Amino acid sequence: MDIASANFENVGPFTRAWEWLKALAVKLWAMAVEFANKMKKLGQDDPRRIVHSLKVGVAITLVSLFYYVRQLFDRFGEDGIWAVLTVVLVFEFSVGATLGKGLNRMLATLSAGALAVGVDQVATLFDGTGQPIVLGILAFIISATVTFMRFFPALKARYDYGLMIFILTFCLVSVSSYQDDEVLEMAYERLYTIIICSFIAIIVCICVCPVWIGETLQNQIANNLEKLGNFLEGFGREYFRLSEEGHSTDDKSFLHGYKSVLSFEDKEETMANLARWELWHYRFGFRHPWNRYLKVGTLTRQCAYKLEDLKRYLKCFEIQATPTEFRKEIQVPCIQICSESGKALKELASAIKKMRRSTTVDGHIAKSKIAAEKLNSMLSNSLWENANLREIIPTAAVGLVLIDIVPCTEKIVVSFKELASRARFERMDDRVSPNNDV
Repeated sequence: MDIASANFENVGPFTRAWEWLKALAVKLWAMAVEFANKMKKLGQDDPRRIVHSLKVGVAITLVSLFYYVRQLFDRFGEDGIWAVLTVVLVFEFSVGATLGKGLNRMLATLSAGALAVGVDQVATLFDGTGQPIVLGILAFIISATVTFMRFFPALKARYDYGLMIFILTFCLVSVSSYQDDEVLEMAYERLYTIIICSFIAIIVCICVCPVWIGETLQNQIANNLEKLGNFLEGFGREYFRLSEEGHSTDDKSFLHGYKSVLSFEDKEETMANLARWELWHYRFGFRHPWNRYLKVGTLTRQCAYKLEDLKRYLKCFEIQATPTEFRKEIQVPCIQICSESGKALKELASAIKKMRRSTTVDGHIAKSKIAAEKLNSMLSNSLWENANLREIIPTAAVGLVLIDIVPCTEKIVVSFKELASRARFERMDDRVSPNNDV
């Protein structure tokens, strides 16, 4: 070790610099490979991200013609920079988000520009000293009022971006009008530049591989229900198989799928607000009841919390090696509750994806309610009074949670029926035309 250190100290500065450069090159290459692998994984996880990036590039190229083509540059002048800024700010991943931002930006620019011009006309009625004072007072009142409006939940959910652009545009135009006599022409040019470029972004977003946020929300609600159904169907087998055969070696990924449901509330509300902008979607339309999807999602999360309790009992049970008589007695109704409730939730998931009503979910709910009544009767039986509480309590707790899951599942079914009625889901009997000649 000392000899190697002495040899390194004896080398010249150029050799040391060369070794440092080689090490740096190796490190930079490793960082580049790692970055490329991350980009590849992002594209493989969701190929729509690649398409979205290309769409943004196309839109920016189109609006850049305002600068590249001389005739267009002479027409738009310095406002061409607003064209590029508009596309960058408006173009979002989904159609709903792009429509929301585009329409918000256009309406906010139009109304703020008109108001700023009106304020400028009022201010000109005063002399040179009073004009800036009037402009300042009106700018304060309007900007403070609109800023306060952003705190209203209904306005913030759908129009927060538009209110922010309103304040920005109004202040820019009103402040510029004090030193610029051509404020009306400036506001007009900026307005139609923003409108044209917003429409370019919206058209590219809709016409080239559109990503509908409404479909994403619908599929996500359905997938969440399916995850809960998979958990329930797997839990019954897993819990009672552990008591009889020891630890299972099968894939247990279904036991963890419900966790993603618990953290989906904020995303659901955001997606529902954006989906309301997708007026031209052929499956949904203008008055699609997105709030009913949120209700189904809320009930789904409530059910997921109960499944989390079951998961805790499963972890506690994994350390127990010997089965109990009590567990064997309640095995049949417990498994039936898990199976029927799981099938009901999975049937709802399929029905939501296909936008049709379900004809079998009521049967699954009825069977699960019968099993819950039987299980409740068994748990209330006085025969277990003299049994070992250490053995009974954990399994009885699982039974009680399963009994609570049945009405929770029934509430989801009722909420689904309200959604199906409001959204006019297809009936199964409507898919088959009656033939009276047979």
